[in-house]
Parts: sequence; structure tokens; C-alpha cells
Amino acid sequence: MKITEAQSAVLSNYEVYQHLVDQRDQYKKIKRRGPPNLETVVSELLQYMRSKPNPLSQKPITYNAECVSSLVQQLRPYDLSKGEVVMILNLRPSSVVALNTVLEDMSDRYTEEQQEEMVQIILEVLGEPESGAAGGQEEGDVSMADAA
Repeated sequence: MKITEAQSAVLSNYEVYQHLVDQRDQYKKIKRRGPPNLETVVSELLQYMRSKPNPLSQKPITYNAECVSSLVQQLRPYDLSKGEVVMILNLRPSSVVALNTVLEDMSDRYTEEQQEEMVQIILEVLGEPESGAAGGQEEGDVSMADAA
């Protein structure tokens, strides 16, 4: 593989997930299988991303292309680092306690009201997590040929 353009961007799990699904659909459209090692990596990553407790395991997926930019825009007044925003996207904290694990020195940086506001913004933009989802059911392996 040759790198044509070097970039140092950080991607969220949703963006990686969407890229893998798009790439799989592209191979499906031209009716050709990808290289075996690519299929293995794609199927294992999709399986991981669709397993609980990952936010992408929720059906239907509450994330969409606009939610990333919307979340960044709405959390801008709180002066979060890029890494913190990516962690929020990847983990979707649904309480102040969960948000505390993502944000460094949260209690020193923000008031309790600001912390609650951030949690409400996250839930509004990224959606509520599934409630009472029992993990008794396992999904089968996902290949590049499977539908999203």
C-alpha cells in the first residue's frame, strides 16, 4: 500500500465504520471480493463495532454524518480538546459520571450545571443508549458481502 497524501487526522469509530461499510459496498457493486486479508480485517472490525456496549451496536444506529459536526459545534463553548470530543463520540457517555471518565479534570474545569448541559447535548445529538438490552444474543460473523 502506498500513502498518497499524508494526514494526521483523528477519526471517530463512526467514521471508520462508515468508511468500511462504503468500501464493502463498493466491492459488492463491482461484484468482486476484496483481498482476503482486507476481508478479514473489515469483518473483524465490523463485528467489534457492532458488539455491545459499543454505541454502534444499537439498531437502528443513532449516529449519522451530521451528528459529528453538530456535536463539535454544540460543545464548542466548553473548550474541549479534539481527543475529548473523539472519546465522547466513541463512548457516548450518558451520565455525568461516565463523562467524568472522558474529560480530564472535569470537576475543576466545569460547574455541575455545565456538566449536565454537556450530557444533555450528547444525548440529544447522539441519541439515547438502548435501555435494558440483555446481551444474551450474539450476532454472527460479518463479511464484506453482508448488508449493513
